[in-house]
Amino acid sequence: MSTAISAALVITGIGAILLAGLRWLRVAQREHYLAGSTSRFAARWWTVTPLNLIGLVLALMGTMVSPFGAMAAAIPIAVVALGPRGLSPRGRTSQLAWTRRLKSLAAAAAGLELVVVLAVCLVSLPLAMAVGTLVVPVIIDLAALLLAPLEERASRRFVDQAAARLGRVAPRIIGITGSYGKTSVKNHLVGLVAGNLATVASPRSFNNRAGLARAINEHLAEGTEVFIAEMGTYGPGEIADLCTWCPPSIAVMTAIGPVHLERFGSLDVTVAAKAEIAVGAEVVVINVDDDRLAVLADQLTREGKRVLRAGSARRDADVVVTEGDAAWGIEVSGVLVGASPVLPGLQPTNVACAVAAAIALGLDPATVASRVEHLSTIENRLGVARVPSGVTVVDDTFNSNPAGAEAALRVLAGLGVTGRRVVVTPGMVELGGRQRHENEHFGQRAAEIADVVLVVGQTNRRSLIAGVSAADAELRLVATREEAVEWVRSNLGADDAVLYENDLPDNYP
Repeated sequence: MSTAISAALVITGIGAILLAGLRWLRVAQREHYLAGSTSRFAARWWTVTPLNLIGLVLALMGTMVSPFGAMAAAIPIAVVALGPRGLSPRGRTSQLAWTRRLKSLAAAAAGLELVVVLAVCLVSLPLAMAVGTLVVPVIIDLAALLLAPLEERASRRFVDQAAARLGRVAPRIIGITGSYGKTSVKNHLVGLVAGNLATVASPRSFNNRAGLARAINEHLAEGTEVFIAEMGTYGPGEIADLCTWCPPSIAVMTAIGPVHLERFGSLDVTVAAKAEIAVGAEVVVINVDDDRLAVLADQLTREGKRVLRAGSARRDADVVVTEGDAAWGIEVSGVLVGASPVLPGLQPTNVACAVAAAIALGLDPATVASRVEHLSTIENRLGVARVPSGVTVVDDTFNSNPAGAEAALRVLAGLGVTGRRVVVTPGMVELGGRQRHENEHFGQRAAEIADVVLVVGQTNRRSLIAGVSAADAELRLVATREEAVEWVRSNLGADDAVLYENDLPDNYP
């Protein structure tokens, strides 16, 4: 092999590795640096369309042949430099942010990449450049795994600061967890409590270890009487860790569903992981409309824990928000303590959980009930608005669970519009083995209610198409949400309605 060919392979190979690095570092950052996530997304991207799959096959074949024909290495180098098609190095909705953590990950990945390339060079330079381009996602995952203990140690200082601040300010802590409904219950609770007690809540999505510590360090002011902490988890032990330094006296469990099921593995594991929040709590508020949580409520009661059951379907709960055609009733221990006009976009079970948590704080039930009618929807969660064009827009772009999607369809169906109803959706993700079924079911339900269903992207395209095809709605396929919005603006007018159900960042195909 000539020097010129060797130099060309090295230069182009390094270029392909750098481009791939930008793509997959962006995915790693968007997926919270979880080891394994980058490779999982790489497999998804390279197999999601026939064109990308053909490119992957060609790249693998070129790699296998490269020790025997140097120019064969140009195939995987070119494929990786240009693809997978649709995944931009720069990003459209979630661009790279060169934080300290990302720089550390990039440096570690670069070092591991160099070791791999040099090791394979002992066999063949063309093979080394081919392999080096293909293994970038795996290298990034390995770097993330190796750095995880160091990142844990680095974040400990901020966690210790947060724990010290909690000890000094000494608020009552309310911890809220669940597969979904956490943010809604948190915001409802602020609305119910803030009139009586100085209240601080963790900002949206600040629900993991680093985010919660940051929320406390930056927002917990002297004199705060109640701190409401949203607590998320991707697996067992994480909430238990949060509770060691941010221990809730009141724990709220909102709902259990197949959200993040590919990480948990089963709903039983999900329940156990979420239930860690109840271990040290004095009072546990539980949504007993959820059958799994109803069982947990009985178990905790037998163990001597004080449990407040909340819901809208079970009339024997401690706090019940009953649904009427024109009003909601708020019952506490079987007594009607107040009523509210129907609140479009709000889930009565979430409201019931918030009311129960406020009562657990010692607030008067009638006072709490009187504030329910002033609660509002959460931004991007079942918000309903009529835009200047006359189109009614249901914005549910931050929802990604089957129960919430079904509720959004009910809202769309209940709108008093005389024109067309449209659903725009990429479907739901991280549902594990249930993802195909849930999206197919949602597609069918959407097609039963809407006149047109716009399927966005590739991630759940097949499942949604199968579901929509089982009903009579018109099906349209678009690559991005921007294309869908443009279609809506160009085709809908007065007395039409559109539901935007979920949105995915562009690290998803």
